[in-house]
Amino acid sequence: MTQQAVESAQVWDWLGQVADPEIPVISVVDLGIVRAVDWDGDECVVTITPTYSGCPAMQVIAEAVTEALHSHGVPKVRLVNQLSPAWTTDWMSEAGKAALKGYGIAPPAQQVIDISGLHTGVKRGAAPPKLIVACPNCGSTHSELTSQFGSTPCKALYKCLDCREPFDYFKCH
Repeated sequence: MTQQAVESAQVWDWLGQVADPEIPVISVVDLGIVRAVDWDGDECVVTITPTYSGCPAMQVIAEAVTEALHSHGVPKVRLVNQLSPAWTTDWMSEAGKAALKGYGIAPPAQQVIDISGLHTGVKRGAAPPKLIVACPNCGSTHSELTSQFGSTPCKALYKCLDCREPFDYFKCH
């Protein structure tokens, strides 16, 4: 199959059906891992960025992306791992954030803040502002951080102080 036979938009649609292996309710597209789809002659080139350096799921994701395209008749697939710029939760789609919430994982509560120009006036050791995280079960914002690390390194563990349920929070990166 060649580029003329399959438009990049169609490839994006197919990849939107590839589930993240750690959080199966969100696709690799909605998670923001797929960065680009291009064609080099008859070879489909898909650029992916891991959620963090050394993410153990990237091999599984690469295989799932390749298999998805092969199953749709794209015989030549090349994956490019792009580490810079680093993945950020800002790349997650609104549909992906809604899927996380529906699955019981609080989506990122804020966008990543660029602090590169703020080095002057920032006190060393100053506590970051308290993050308000809504419980995905009852919606209450009366929650507290239990652990900086949840079921995976990209999540923290919170507890709702109203419904008393623990829940994962997908950390902003």
